[in-house]
Amino acid sequence: MNPTPNQVLSVRSEEHRGGPLALLVGLVVSLTAPLPRRDERGLSQSTENAVLLAGAVVVAGLVITAVTAYVNKNMPK
Repeated sequence: MNPTPNQVLSVRSEEHRGGPLALLVGLVVSLTAPLPRRDERGLSQSTENAVLLAGAVVVAGLVITAVTAYVNKNMPK
């Protein structure tokens, strides 16, 4: 019979009781380990996409305005 996930966790937690020394060692290791480098490309890529999208919206607005003005100017009255 296979154990349930809760039974596996309970057995593993009973096997790995290290006491205060294990807690202290884990704390020291986690505090002295160098922090992972952040990937800075995400923000710049998102910013580039936002700027390009805003530029496309402005260009589309200018084209629509120009075409509307041309049509209104050249429509017979």
